[in-house]
Amino acid sequence: HVQLVESGGGLVQAGGSLRLSCAASGRTFSSYAMGWFRQAPGKEREFVAAISLSGGYTIHADSVKGRFSISRDNAKNTVSLQMNNLKPEDTAVYYCAAAMGPIVTTSSLYDYWGQGTQVTVSS
Repeated sequence: HVQLVESGGGLVQAGGSLRLSCAASGRTFSSYAMGWFRQAPGKEREFVAAISLSGGYTIHADSVKGRFSISRDNAKNTVSLQMNNLKPEDTAVYYCAAAMGPIVTTSSLYDYWGQGTQVTVSS
């Protein structure tokens, strides 16, 4: 069982940066691949980034490659999303998710979800 809590969202101007954090409960954090998803009003939830159990492999959506970077610290039970050069189209609620097993990009394969944190990027 894993509980996830996101933090770090807020309002930022275009071109700025934010770092989102996700704190996980439990001692088996390292047994889960982790991912970040986002959902804007009127849009479907979309994949943003994912990281393998040990952090050795990452996947980033084409829309955020070169701007966002996912990382994890298994000793602290945290996963982060560093977001640079933010654009208005990045505005969404960002969700942290955990998947038992290998790295995946499909939301239906994730087992646990956080409550989300709002990111708003102004023009």
